[in-house]
Amino acid sequence: MLSSSNARLAAARRLTRRAARREAGRFLAEGAQAVREALAADAVLELFATAAALGRHPELTAAASEISDKDAVALSETVTPQGLVAVCRIPETTVADLLATRPRLLVVLVEPNDPGNLGTIIRTADAAGADGVILDGGVDPYNGKCVRSSAGSLFHLPVLECAAEDLLSGSAHIGMRALATSGEGTRDLDELIDGGTLTNPTVWIFGNEARGLPSSVMESAGEVVRIPIHGRAESLNLAAAAAITLYASARAQRDPAN
Repeated sequence: MLSSSNARLAAARRLTRRAARREAGRFLAEGAQAVREALAADAVLELFATAAALGRHPELTAAASEISDKDAVALSETVTPQGLVAVCRIPETTVADLLATRPRLLVVLVEPNDPGNLGTIIRTADAAGADGVILDGGVDPYNGKCVRSSAGSLFHLPVLECAAEDLLSGSAHIGMRALATSGEGTRDLDELIDGGTLTNPTVWIFGNEARGLPSSVMESAGEVVRIPIHGRAESLNLAAAAAITLYASARAQRDPAN
């Protein structure tokens, strides 16, 4: 069993802080699902597990270093630590690399402030077949809560950081249409679906949960789109809005008739 003063364990503990993650180019992934996906993506640099976790997950922990329950708590950002934590590398993919693949569906989030929401949107983008998620400010995608909420999808598609206007400029050069979301949008999502707009390569842009999108970003988008609300709800949760729009695009782009 590793000592609590072990240098590798001490370095891992520092990764619970954003600044340390950025400096090291590493982050922590906790739990069997996240570790399984990290291993499949060849992203794991080091693996720590308690005796209980070693017993529960022998298929994942052959190369793990055993740690105490107390040290597992120090590596965790959850109330009930799972005792299985991987140190993973932060990918070095760039926006230029992503655009060079000629993506058909991208997600841009401007200053999201809820890591759980962000992780859910990354998971939804993955499920809808999006090619990448781009963040302009906001919470760290490698925050423990975000990593958990993504349920492994963080290892399936690029999650990059870039100013929204720069991303939109680059995506326009490869023929992608940018659609900003707002309750005050001039176009209705149903209109875009019926008109065939969503068959085109698309960048969906979402704003902060409380403030929405800044005017400069909406002006850079091709259109501002609202999701129709047929009941009495005032608005939709950010993650719900992302799911609705991304699946609308996924369906349109995969329809054999298109």
